[in-house]
Amino acid sequence: MKWHELKALDQLQVIKEESIERPVLIFKHSTRCNISRTTLDRLERHWNDQEMARVKPYFLDLLNHREISNSLATQFEVEHESPQILLIDKGRSVLHLSHFEIDYQEIRSAIK
Repeated sequence: MKWHELKALDQLQVIKEESIERPVLIFKHSTRCNISRTTLDRLERHWNDQEMARVKPYFLDLLNHREISNSLATQFEVEHESPQILLIDKGRSVLHLSHFEIDYQEIRSAIK
């Protein structure tokens, strides 16, 4: 799994544009949270590059980029949680899961 770092507010517009052509996954990670580390490890272990070839995954270190996390919540109309994934398709969030709800099979099923 090859993560793309989300570290600038202006990337949110790029993500919206990218999501017109392909789904975008954003993983919001807290480096101080054991649950976040566990769900990240589990997602990476189950990730299948062939099945998810169309998906572009972004990684957000929310402790270092709180303003981006807050903007994600506002722009995609989801409540901030951590850890959290957002699946962006056609410019909108079509799936958001947090904590131990984060599940590879559910993400895969949501991709059209």
